[in-house]
Amino acid sequence: MKVLLINGSPHKEGCTYTALCEVAGSLNQEGVDTEIFWIGNKPLGGCIACLKCGEIGKCVFDDAVNVLRAKAYEADGFVFGTPVHYAAASGNMTAFMDRLFYSELRGNANKAFRMKPAAAVVSARRAGTTAAFDQMMKYFTIQEMPVVSTRYWNMVHGARPEDVKKDGEGLFTMMELGRNMAYLLRCQEAGKNAGIEIPKQEAKVFTNFIRG
Repeated sequence: MKVLLINGSPHKEGCTYTALCEVAGSLNQEGVDTEIFWIGNKPLGGCIACLKCGEIGKCVFDDAVNVLRAKAYEADGFVFGTPVHYAAASGNMTAFMDRLFYSELRGNANKAFRMKPAAAVVSARRAGTTAAFDQMMKYFTIQEMPVVSTRYWNMVHGARPEDVKKDGEGLFTMMELGRNMAYLLRCQEAGKNAGIEIPKQEAKVFTNFIRG
């Protein structure tokens, strides 16, 4: 089993990375392989609604989004981490997730993410964590991904990595998150071995609120 942890911070080894390392360490202790993927600090454009992903099976912009998509097919679970910028996920992380999930949904019927456990981790100096956390969770619940929870919202606090390492409750939450994800992955594996298949995916019904 393998979990991909996505670092959406412009800093490769900053506070968000520190939190993800705690989750990864907990997963490793439970026998789950991990990989931390940094989206980088080069500007990432948002989705331009060109719909080409439905034709070519990937995003038309060939950058970190497509690199992660290729890795996602072999992963069993995901943790998406972001710093808090103005009470929201970072701009690059928002653009990254918009394009990642939309291109996968349109291009491959969500084979990379559907029914795979997911969690969000947010990092802030002080405030805005719950708003950013809520934003991140919406990507998972619209993609049919089981959400992994803990006994608190998945957040750490600190302006520097060394500050995060002093956030006892935050570090405990990260540890528990990894342990809970490992448990859910083992449950899914046991179910698969017992012959329990994931739900059949039906064609989606699209409606709007315009009346002729």
